[in-house]
Amino acid sequence: MRISNKGDYALRALFDLAQHVGAGPVQSEAIATRQGIPVNYLNQLLIVLRRAGLIESVRGPQGGHLLARAPEAISLREILIAIDGPLLTGETSRDDHLPTTPEDHDLVNELWGELRDRVEGLLAAITLDELCQRKRQRAGNVMYYI
Repeated sequence: MRISNKGDYALRALFDLAQHVGAGPVQSEAIATRQGIPVNYLNQLLIVLRRAGLIESVRGPQGGHLLARAPEAISLREILIAIDGPLLTGETSRDDHLPTTPEDHDLVNELWGELRDRVEGLLAAITLDELCQRKRQRAGNVMYYI
């Protein structure tokens, strides 16, 4: 599995928006500056993220971008799939080369399926809110919930 630059930038942009929830729309230039993303590239990603229902855009001088849902409702899996599609494909072999030992082929494909399920499960369990909490912990601003 490989995370593309698009996926990395999209995650950084949404993480930035998650950190500014409640502060109103955030302009793309501000996100680009804070996250080190080329602004034109970021604008293209924001269009894809809006179409995927992850962000909302507000036009006008006070406009910008907002998360479409609460940070705890947006997983890393959802972000990466919205940008890059499936993380690991289901079938790894080529159709023009059939194995002479199909049981080996099936066993290896089961392994790739298990790996995909574990990676997607881990990414589904981590939300933007959790990233924000991790950042607060590193800064010493820990919030405890009972």
